[in-house]
Amino acid sequence: MGNCCAGSGDAEPAAAADPSTRRAGASVQAGGASPSSAPAQNKPPAAIGPVLGRPMEDVRSIYTVGKELGRGQFGVTSLCTHKATGQKFACKTIAKRKLSTKEDVEDVRREVQIMYHLAGQPNIVELKGAYEDKQSVHLVMELCAGGELFDRIIAKGKYTERAAASLLRTIVEIIHTCHSLGVIHRDLKPENFLLLSKEEDAPLKATDFGLSVFYKQGEVFKDIVGSAYYIAPEVLKRNYGPEADIWSVGVIVYILLCGVPPFWAESEHGIFNSILRGQIDFSSDPWPRISPGAKDLVRKMLNSDPKKRISAYDVLNHPWIKEDGEAPDTPLDNAVMNRLKQFKAMNQFKKAALRVIAGCLSEEEIRGLKEMFKSMDSDNSGTITVDELRKGLGKQGTKLTEAEVEQLMEAADADGSGTIDYDEFITATMHMNRMDREEHLYTAFQYFDKDNSGYVTWQVHILSSSTDIHTSELTHSWPCHGCRMQLHFQGGARAGPSGEGAPGRQRHE
Repeated sequence: MGNCCAGSGDAEPAAAADPSTRRAGASVQAGGASPSSAPAQNKPPAAIGPVLGRPMEDVRSIYTVGKELGRGQFGVTSLCTHKATGQKFACKTIAKRKLSTKEDVEDVRREVQIMYHLAGQPNIVELKGAYEDKQSVHLVMELCAGGELFDRIIAKGKYTERAAASLLRTIVEIIHTCHSLGVIHRDLKPENFLLLSKEEDAPLKATDFGLSVFYKQGEVFKDIVGSAYYIAPEVLKRNYGPEADIWSVGVIVYILLCGVPPFWAESEHGIFNSILRGQIDFSSDPWPRISPGAKDLVRKMLNSDPKKRISAYDVLNHPWIKEDGEAPDTPLDNAVMNRLKQFKAMNQFKKAALRVIAGCLSEEEIRGLKEMFKSMDSDNSGTITVDELRKGLGKQGTKLTEAEVEQLMEAADADGSGTIDYDEFITATMHMNRMDREEHLYTAFQYFDKDNSGYVTWQVHILSSSTDIHTSELTHSWPCHGCRMQLHFQGGARAGPSGEGAPGRQRHE
């Protein structure tokens, strides 16, 4: 669900939990009241929660839950304050109604277990406690008030290959630690690396282990998870292991050095085809001015054959990444910084546009979609399972093979939960029924075209979407270097630089 631990700038960094409390599947505050405040003798024992498998407990009895920090399709993250100490944390709340299958419940249990398993690592967000009540599961975590990695880079205004190498060293050390402890992250991307505070020397922290898994040597995974730009080719082929994490970090390094992803297209399907082709561009600017060592490492990390791909250990011993190694200390081209800003803004723009389009649907259209959802949700759980989808489509006279039903389910299930919730259903049916038709797209375009010029500049979008990016109008387009960075409306509109299509959405938030 994105940056589950990011917070406001005035929040204080959280203190580390007592190591004696760190055990898999156990809350930091689990175990009931202290001896000095023993419960009444006749008080009935708390019911055992079906998700965490231990007595249910009200997180609000220990923490004051405050403002919302972020929201994803799977849950909401809020600022919370420990009542006894005043320390601030991030509380990720997962609605139990969305955990409609055994696999969903196991996923949440596994996330909690993995975070406790990784406790004590200096560059991994620490889980302070896991709580379950009748409605939700709450994960209280270290608050990272320093924001996302890319935001820090953009705020600095310029950086060097040596700075990029230093960041990569920290990220790969995190991955090496995870792999050494038998964990594959499976969703590595810039948004999942946060800074603990706004201090210059604040530590970088890895977060969001919702898609992570425990693994044993030689074990193979087949489920397709992750975020489109960063997915390894073997993940798309449903035959992968820890090497997939190295690929994802290789994509991050490529973006850090040139400002654009190595594999992109107008759609998610196009991105996946580009990944499977595996052709990496080292000829366009600024690559001719990037050091040979950097290009050598990126090539080794983005080797399409996972058996030949460099390991985390070998990355850390590469001459470019080593402290005082080969990475030059000269600033990277300013165009790289501009493209980083645009890469971030493009994704924000797409999300904002989808919100506007959703708001354009008529009451009749919304009512029809609601009724369709209700008719398929036979057990009134608020989610649609693959079996309900199969039966619901059959009742409507839509005949699909089992494989086609599963493909449809996978495409609509944006958060990878194994079920389709209402938001996912609306998004999927908007595409299926072509509700992204021209008048809706044009309404969304007009929302951003503040001066009715027929163009949308990045400056206008940035101001409209209330992001934290403060910049003058960007003049180096992404990814077509050197063009004016603006969007204009065409029939059957495609949002992107000079009419080109924008990159596909992230598969999981």
